[in-house]
Amino acid sequence: MKDELAKRLVKSLKDAGINFVTYLPETRLSQIIPLIRDDPELELIAVANESEAITIAAGATLGGKQAAVYMENTGIYTACYPLVTVGNQLGVPILLVIAYLGGVPDWRNSFLYATIGRHSIPVLNGLGLQNQVLEDGDKLEIRIKDAVRAANSQRQPYALLFAGEFSE
Repeated sequence: MKDELAKRLVKSLKDAGINFVTYLPETRLSQIIPLIRDDPELELIAVANESEAITIAAGATLGGKQAAVYMENTGIYTACYPLVTVGNQLGVPILLVIAYLGGVPDWRNSFLYATIGRHSIPVLNGLGLQNQVLEDGDKLEIRIKDAVRAANSQRQPYALLFAGEFSE
């Protein structure tokens, strides 16, 4: 991801009200980590796995923060249980910022993760979570703000899956 796009992504998160981020490191969107870490208005918490990321973000949200969880799409499988309990049973809005592997270009470069990734959207749909794949930075600010609004109004996690231009 180009530096300018990484900066726009982090600024868009802030402009949408996000002030707390949990994450499990991965490579595709990793440029956002130092930007978040160095921003005094954002709190960044590293975790051991995606389930932990969801539960810590849920606690922060219940404590008054606007939380996001940053992970790779394979983490959705690890996070299914807390996503169901937090999302569907407790109604805690969290923005999921997901580095997405699973599109056609990924089949050539990373067939193992692409195969796993092809099931990510059906899993999110099965969990009843709204989701959207972002291939480029077109209207990025609006799309992130709309996703946070949707999460808050529907009181559940909302997943943005970043692919294409974001993973170059």
